Amino acid sequence: MSKHALLVVAHPRPDSLTAQLAERARARLAADGYSVDVLDLHAEDFDPRMSPADEPDWADLDKEYSAEVRAHMRRVWAADTIVVVFPLWWFGLPAILKGWIDRVWNNGFAYGQRAPRLRGKRMLWLALAAYGEEQFVERGWNELVGRLLRVGISEYCGIEDAQVHFVYDSLGAGADVLKEADVALDAVGA
Repeated sequence: MSKHALLVVAHPRPDSLTAQLAERARARLAADGYSVDVLDLHAEDFDPRMSPADEPDWADLDKEYSAEVRAHMRRVWAADTIVVVFPLWWFGLPAILKGWIDRVWNNGFAYGQRAPRLRGKRMLWLALAAYGEEQFVERGWNELVGRLLRVGISEYCGIEDAQVHFVYDSLGAGADVLKEADVALDAVGA
């Protein structure tokens, strides 16, 4: 049985630590037998702004969204495992990633159905945080941000096997930080 992963990357610089971690995740997924679809939101020039074409229609679960959004929905739908690699900015998702969730994980596709369409998929949120682990945990950000990603997005959309892994002290991180992608992927069984 073939396994397929969607690897979503949300950072504007292709030489960033985020991009390096994403490449490490891609290589690991491929080594573990996955075909990998890399969705680099910046490289693909994804527009995160909501338009009337992609605004949810609460009365119409069968609304036909824009061609761009339908193409992204197909990529999400095709994946068994979704891995999202991003920097944590202002304790949340970068705007391009938030806009991708808003536009693509939409009513009638990711939620709003009697039986969630994304149920059975696995998901890993791999977030880079500038704070050290002790300070981040002490302030409760791991719980707050983790719950938002795991419950507020993944579980709301039917993905019950969702994990959040933080890469701490990302601004001062050395070469060993790339091993964090392996640790995170081990946690989801990749």
